[in-house]
Amino acid sequence: MSTGGRLTICQISDIHCGSPYFIPDLLERSILEINDLEPAAVVVSGDLTNAGYRQEFEIAAEYIQRFDCPNVMVIPGNHDSRNVGYVHFERLFGERYSCIEFDNAVMVGIDSSEPDLNDGRVGREHYGFIHESFANAEGRLKIFVIHHHLIPIPGTGRERNIIFDAGDVLELLDDVGVDLVLSGHKHVPYSWKLEDFFIVNAGTASTTRLRGNTRPCYNIIEIEDGRVKVFRKYPFKQRELTVDFDSVTHEYVRYEDRIDADVGADPEVALGE
Repeated sequence: MSTGGRLTICQISDIHCGSPYFIPDLLERSILEINDLEPAAVVVSGDLTNAGYRQEFEIAAEYIQRFDCPNVMVIPGNHDSRNVGYVHFERLFGERYSCIEFDNAVMVGIDSSEPDLNDGRVGREHYGFIHESFANAEGRLKIFVIHHHLIPIPGTGRERNIIFDAGDVLELLDDVGVDLVLSGHKHVPYSWKLEDFFIVNAGTASTTRLRGNTRPCYNIIEIEDGRVKVFRKYPFKQRELTVDFDSVTHEYVRYEDRIDADVGADPEVALGE
């Protein structure tokens, strides 16, 4: 909720409606928790579906419509571009490239998916849109949203998981002064500090397709007076502060190692029971 100078954004990713690993209770609980926060925006950062089929998109749309929020940014992931799924995405959610402006932040979302491929790219033809969308930020926090990884995430395999043009995109984001990147894709929540911005990866919020000891989760971002705090929230459970940084002085604290040490492999915790 953007009151008293604070801007709250919730990021949920990889809900995978239609997957045999999809747990409706987890998604329904996440929606209730997010609505209770009254955020200024909700970001759904890709992989709404399991295989891009019409019925999966329609189920996902029904869930996403339950967010009681004035601004909902939805971008597709690689699973959503299977089987010409981007046609259903555009019918139900509109443009695959979007920009939302707030009093103290600008948020730009980009489709990095390719039809029927797990790999991703942004493409030179979209660099201008990114640059222009951030050009008039005028000191506001700059947030970039993409489904695929820009740099490798631990526990996700080979570096093929990053987008093909990651180097060019990272250079562009540095040039325009991006402060925060939100992504999803391989279901591993993690954060990296790179140059003067943070890359924050979300896990899966509503499936049991979990790697190692990770648990279903989503992110809560709180922005106030140039300070950014990113929390990892587990449905039915507590939230953990993962990143705390100042966008002006670039001072930061990263809590990733402590959280990883605290997370166990309890299946009941994973299911939020």
